Amino acid sequence: MGPQARAVCSVLFLLQVLAEPPENSDFYLAGDYLLGGLFTLHANVKGTVNLRYLKVPKCKEYEMKVLGYNLMQAMRFAVEEINNHRSLLPGVLLGYEIVDICYVFNNVHPVLYFLAGEDYLLPIEDDYSSYAPRVVAVIGPDNSESTMTVAHFLSLFLLPQITYSAISDDLRDKLSFPAVLRTVLGAHHHMEAMVQLMVHFRWNWIIVLVSSDDYGRDNSQLLSKHLASHDICIAFQEVLPMPQPNQTVTPYERQRLVVIVQKLKQSTARVVVVFSPDLALHNFFLEVLNQNFTGAVWIASESWAVDPVLHNLTELRHTGTFLGVTTQRMTIPGFNEFRLRRAQARQPAPNRPARGATCNQECDTCLDTTSSFKTILTLSGDRTSYGVYSAVYTVAHALHSLLGCNQTKCRKEVVYPWQLLQEIKKVNFTLLGHQIFFDQQGDLPVCLEIVQRQWDPSQSPFQTVASYHPMLQKLRDIREVSWHTPNNTVSSQRGWCGRGLRAGGGLWQSRAFSLFRPCPSNEWSHRNDTSCFKRRLVFLEWQEAPTIIVITLAALGFLSTLAIVVIFGMHFQTPMVRSAGGPMCFLMLTPLLVAYMMVPVYIGPPTVFSCLCRQAFFTICFTICISCFTVRSFQIVCIFKMASRLPRAYAYWVRYHGPYVFVAFVTALKGVIVAGNMLGMTTEPSTHADLDDPKIMIVSCNPNYRKALLLNTSLDLLLCVAGFSFAYTGRELPTNYNEAKFITFCMTFYFTSSISLCTFMSVYDGVLVTILDLLVTVLNLLGIGLGYFGPKCYMILSYPERNTQAYFNSMIQGFTMGRD
Repeated sequence: MGPQARAVCSVLFLLQVLAEPPENSDFYLAGDYLLGGLFTLHANVKGTVNLRYLKVPKCKEYEMKVLGYNLMQAMRFAVEEINNHRSLLPGVLLGYEIVDICYVFNNVHPVLYFLAGEDYLLPIEDDYSSYAPRVVAVIGPDNSESTMTVAHFLSLFLLPQITYSAISDDLRDKLSFPAVLRTVLGAHHHMEAMVQLMVHFRWNWIIVLVSSDDYGRDNSQLLSKHLASHDICIAFQEVLPMPQPNQTVTPYERQRLVVIVQKLKQSTARVVVVFSPDLALHNFFLEVLNQNFTGAVWIASESWAVDPVLHNLTELRHTGTFLGVTTQRMTIPGFNEFRLRRAQARQPAPNRPARGATCNQECDTCLDTTSSFKTILTLSGDRTSYGVYSAVYTVAHALHSLLGCNQTKCRKEVVYPWQLLQEIKKVNFTLLGHQIFFDQQGDLPVCLEIVQRQWDPSQSPFQTVASYHPMLQKLRDIREVSWHTPNNTVSSQRGWCGRGLRAGGGLWQSRAFSLFRPCPSNEWSHRNDTSCFKRRLVFLEWQEAPTIIVITLAALGFLSTLAIVVIFGMHFQTPMVRSAGGPMCFLMLTPLLVAYMMVPVYIGPPTVFSCLCRQAFFTICFTICISCFTVRSFQIVCIFKMASRLPRAYAYWVRYHGPYVFVAFVTALKGVIVAGNMLGMTTEPSTHADLDDPKIMIVSCNPNYRKALLLNTSLDLLLCVAGFSFAYTGRELPTNYNEAKFITFCMTFYFTSSISLCTFMSVYDGVLVTILDLLVTVLNLLGIGLGYFGPKCYMILSYPERNTQAYFNSMIQGFTMGRD
């Protein structure tokens, strides 16, 4: 008796080589509805097809899974095609058997049956190399969880298992799963294609929804690892409740769906990645429609990217744009006609009792149920179906090699599973223009595609918008996407990972799992919460009381400075104006007016221009004024105390306009310092969170403003010290020329206010610093204008008799006589 192989199709296949056919050859599918199935493939070297019934638990309450039925038909088509073309396996006919694994609930029972011998006993042996189980090859199931469950049994016998849609990268571990091969790419490539799609469209703020099973948990973890190398953050992650296969939803699960959709609506993220079997998505999307959530970009994993049942929910087109990662579109010639072909009904075998309606290839009810999906299944292409189709052909080619087949016959010998596994790993053939071979990890290097769901009946329901090649590991042939979002665009709000952290992922009863992802810097999160909320941008606003007070002071200062300019202009030739500095007075007053006019740049949200004015114009205006004070103090002392001692130096000072050269030199030096600060730092506005209040985002010109202020102020403080020193030296000069007390007042006020501001900024942060900076700036302007020019205007207007040349000459003579 030769070893037997049956196929498990959850679709799962098993291949069998029979020495003698069992007496019953009718095909039945266990269970009344097809959710997924177990297929067994038989090959009879005497040329007889064996289709044997396998009794397993029924899944009556489950609705038929359209894709599962479609995959079953792909298996049947491949088997019949191979049997009808005898060149591949001459003299050997393949057969099949299908078992419904009820999603994930019925894996072990069929596997134990297939591993048992003809006596339904599974012996315990040290070496199974000469053991002939009922099966020699398995194809399926269709999900990673079931595949691993089945593989743990089959690997003990090195029984080949080819899965067509289980993407878990755990299956690449050949120590744990030595007999597993795949006709689909692993999860690593699926995640890479998904992340490259986000990078291409600059989506850096996403939401992740996962199912509460291993598929959702494992893929969300893998996605997070891929996101770690890119500037993409997870706004929050939620777990979708997994209903029973009959779609029954408990009140708790319903409430969870309501809460999840509400969080979707409240979040600023509009790109939603969903890792879940289609089983958990129907009720979720009904709730999305119920709450009228729109404008999102939905990124589907391969489990539901091309699901025809969800596509038939046409109202989903109003919720946004649907993109998905799936296998490459293929066309299997003749399959569309075969899929909907009505088979000739046959009576059950005489010794088999009649049973109720079963969902098999002769089931009219199943055929009628899938007829409504004829168009979408035809137009969407044979994607997963090609994985099943190529898996059947892989087993057939391995048998061809193992049995030494030629054009007319194959050897008639026992086929052991481990022998077939070795041949499967070595296959290399062309199928419909594509090369079929497996890499060292047992994966078939097929291409992936990014598809967009279309609801236009005249278009393909799943339009390819990009392709991904596993060898290059990059997206190619990216095409235009038809956005079903407001204004046909997707907002790519910049959301970098900031200080706030939020916990995503949630907890499962069976396994604790948490994923921490930071909120963007412009959002915040409650402790132990999974949501991020917009921070309130804070800056100096016009309507605030401190702003109104400072603006009022600035307006009064501007008007008073303008009045000083008028008064000095009208009395320009008088001794009082000339003793104050003459033309240099206007060199000081002009920057004061400019500085007053620049006060509004401190108010409102910072811009590049306002930051440039704050960091450049203000400090240069102050430097010009203070340098004029310094050189003015030096010049007075020079005239009265040094002209007689150093007449030659004084002559050069006057001839080459020493005061103006000094002011120009200091201004140029300050310009270099300011330019260096702006080049080394930035003039771009920046934001940072308030450490005392996480709801607030402080908008400022430069995060290193304190360092820039200290560096810019250092030269001014040095000039203040020099000006104060010269003024103190000239404290004994004639009253009309003795400006020590006025300059001392201005310089002392500027010096102390600048030091106080730097000290305050080292301790505090926020808008208070901005308002204090502006207040100190305005007070310094007032101090210079009123403290120095105010008394002189008072003398000009109140004591005109003292503003004469005779009065000034008398004061000089009195000073000279006093010295003598």
